[in-house]
Amino acid sequence: MPGRTLPTIPTAEVRAHNNEKSCYVTIGTRVYDVTDFLDGHPGGPEFILEYAGKDVEAILKDEISHTHSDSAYEILEESLVGFMATEPVINGAVKSSKPADIVPLPPSEAGVAELKGMSQNGKPLYAATGMSSEEDLSKETDPNKDYKEHKFLDLSKPLLMQVWNGGFSKDFYLEQVHRPRHYKGGDSAPLFGNFLEPLSKTPWWIVPSLWWPCVAYGTSVAFGGLQSAPALAGYWAFGLGFWTIIEYVLHRGLFHLDE
Repeated sequence: MPGRTLPTIPTAEVRAHNNEKSCYVTIGTRVYDVTDFLDGHPGGPEFILEYAGKDVEAILKDEISHTHSDSAYEILEESLVGFMATEPVINGAVKSSKPADIVPLPPSEAGVAELKGMSQNGKPLYAATGMSSEEDLSKETDPNKDYKEHKFLDLSKPLLMQVWNGGFSKDFYLEQVHRPRHYKGGDSAPLFGNFLEPLSKTPWWIVPSLWWPCVAYGTSVAFGGLQSAPALAGYWAFGLGFWTIIEYVLHRGLFHLDE
C-alpha cells in the first residue's frame, strides 16, 4: 500500500480555522475542511460556523438539535483533510507498538515515491494533466469534483466573473488552463450567465454572413477609387498579410504569457 498522505494537524492549527474563509471541524481525531459546504448547508452557514475549529460529533447526534443522516457523514468523509493529534492520542501512540495505526504520520519519501509511481489502468498518471492516456481526453469532467479539487473555475457557473475576480497567480492560472476539462452540461460552459450568453454561442456561418457584405462593399468602394484591378489586388494582399502579422504578434506576445 502507498504511504499515507493525509497530514497530522496540530490542535492549535485546527482551532485557527474558525471562519467562513477557512472552516475546519473534527470528529474525534479526524479533521474535515467544510469551507466549500458552508453555503450549501441546509440550515445555513452560521450553524456550521458556530462549531468552526471544534468537534461536531455530539451535535451531529443531538436529537433535540437535529439528527443528521448518513449522507451528512458521507459529505464529511469527502472533506477529510487530515488527523488531529490530541494529547491523549499522542500519549496512546507513544505507548503503542504501532503508533502509526493511532496517529497517521506525514508521508515518507518512500510513500511519496510510490504514489508518484501509481498508474491508472496500468498506465502512468501524469500529475500536470490528471490524465494517463489519450483516451482520457474524451472523459467528461464533473464540475463539482473538479472545483473542489483544484479551486479554480466552477464550470456550472458563469466563467467571466470567476476569472475576473479570481485573483489567481500566473503560475496557478497557467497550470489550470493546461489541464483538460470537458463540460457535460450543454454545448459549452456558461460565459456571461445573462442575456449576453447567446452571443457566446455563434454557429460558424454567422461570422462570414455578417462580414462578407462589409468586405464586398469595401472592395467595391476601393475599386471605384483605384480604377485598377492589379492595384486593388495589391492592396488586398498587403492588408491580408499585414493583419496576419499583427494577429500573430498579438497572439504570441499577449496571449502566450507562459513564454
